[in-house]
Amino acid sequence: EKTWGMGLIGPENRGTGFMIDIAVRDLKKEYEVGQPVLDGLTFQVDTGERVGILGRNGAGKTTLFRILTGQEEADSGEVILSPGKRLGLISQIPVYPAGYTVEDVLRTAFDDLKAMEAELHQISDQLGSGDKDLLARYDRLQAAYEAGGGYEIETRLEKICAGLGIERAFRDKNFADLSGGEKTRINLARLILVDTEILLLDEPTNYLDADGRERLYNLIRRTSATVLVISHDRTLLNQLPAICELSSQGLTYYSGNYDFYKEQKALQQKALTQQLKEKQKALRLARKVAREVEERKAKQNVRGEKNSIKKGIPRIMMGALKNNAENSSSRLSSIHTEKTEKLQAEMSGIKSSLPQTDKLKTDFNASHLHVGKVLVKAKDVNFHYPSLAASPMETTRPEAVKELWSSSLTFQLRSGDRLSLKGKNGSGKTTLLKLIMGELHPTGGVMERADFTSVYLDQEYSLVRNERSVLQQAEAFNHRHLPEHEMKTILNRYLFPHDVWNKPCSKLSGGEKMRLSFCCLMIADNTPDMFILDEPTNNLDIESIEIITATIRDYAGTVIAISHDREFLKDTGIEREILLE
Repeated sequence: EKTWGMGLIGPENRGTGFMIDIAVRDLKKEYEVGQPVLDGLTFQVDTGERVGILGRNGAGKTTLFRILTGQEEADSGEVILSPGKRLGLISQIPVYPAGYTVEDVLRTAFDDLKAMEAELHQISDQLGSGDKDLLARYDRLQAAYEAGGGYEIETRLEKICAGLGIERAFRDKNFADLSGGEKTRINLARLILVDTEILLLDEPTNYLDADGRERLYNLIRRTSATVLVISHDRTLLNQLPAICELSSQGLTYYSGNYDFYKEQKALQQKALTQQLKEKQKALRLARKVAREVEERKAKQNVRGEKNSIKKGIPRIMMGALKNNAENSSSRLSSIHTEKTEKLQAEMSGIKSSLPQTDKLKTDFNASHLHVGKVLVKAKDVNFHYPSLAASPMETTRPEAVKELWSSSLTFQLRSGDRLSLKGKNGSGKTTLLKLIMGELHPTGGVMERADFTSVYLDQEYSLVRNERSVLQQAEAFNHRHLPEHEMKTILNRYLFPHDVWNKPCSKLSGGEKMRLSFCCLMIADNTPDMFILDEPTNNLDIESIEIITATIRDYAGTVIAISHDREFLKDTGIEREILLE
């Protein structure tokens, strides 16, 4: 790998035959004085490159994208984009005028061409005047219109819609009524129609269902555009031929996909762990030597004073000799202190480079239920919301009700089972979770529930209350009345040191909220019989995903998950599924 960070621009072996789409030099940005988010960042991206960008939450990934698009300004440094190329960002969904349909949103991609077309019509009505300048203007406009694909608008629109699974009837829907995943898909289609040459994708799969993700993977594999992707989706990252990791040291380039990156990181971390052990050993030795020197010097001083008294040396000379000895001792002590401090600083640097997964381990007790006990038994279960009726006046008529699932559900859930709920966005996965938890009751069929405890973790980790501080959140779960020092010890164990206890939970990242959720469960000694996970990895960075993956994998209990993250499901041993249609 190669660190681009401070002064290096890209891999050194690229040669001179590459066109550069993005060049960033010495970029700096900070929101709080003395706490830089980006500090002297330098890198380049060549035409047609497809690169995944990783980094801990708060490393500055989204800030970098916002600077590249001009949504934010850097404090200093330089950003150079290839002249004339269109750059598009998929992050927050743009706001369109009220009443815009999907079709309206897609056709905004052709606004420039439509403006040309209108001007062409306007000029053509005046061509009879014989104005040569007007005729020249018409010829230039017509050439630009043709080059921009003005005569192929309908063909392009139908082709892109077919490729991304946007059906004709769907295009008549109100854009504001779509789900997050559907809006992301439409926005992506619009950027492709605009013929965007540089694509910046910030967590593009967050709200996409399995079908949407597959279409996005295919697009990224086949596109000729330059693509930068911020993502925690390991399946997506494995489609990319290069990975960059953003950290306080700069941007480190890995010339392979995510699996290659992970292998390289494992080797680095093994070497760092060995270095840490060696530094710890050296520190213990340095402290031992420092103690021995101090003890030996103290004994010599006592002996020297006694000998001076026996020899009758005047007190003034004894004082001078003592001062010389103390100065010599002070210099030795200073040397050992500097050595100790240097070793401690080096150890701190190594520790900060090690992943949090090496520092954090959550050990939940096993569920008290015996494995195989039937927890939920569903027979011909279905559900409908009143809003799914044919009309508000017909909710009492059975024939007017639209059931959520085309086929009623029959299944058993036993203690120790691990299963996922599969289906497109809007197929009723979260509704089924609420039925299983007893928060809703089926409108058709029978669902029997045994007595069991469960903890529901959604993508926002709403177990954590935004109006509380970190410490207040922990105190709210201290049902066992643990002594304050024990509770604070658990907070430290979950990587919440003293300086963040007063931090508002609203300011926590997704990974921090996840850790605080597990921390609260440990404080309450609340090991559930069942973990219910609703897209738990959506707002997490890679490191946080590895923490929750290890926690759920090692948990001896029942797990139900809604997740489009294939790697998470595989790594946590979730193989059985219920398909909702």
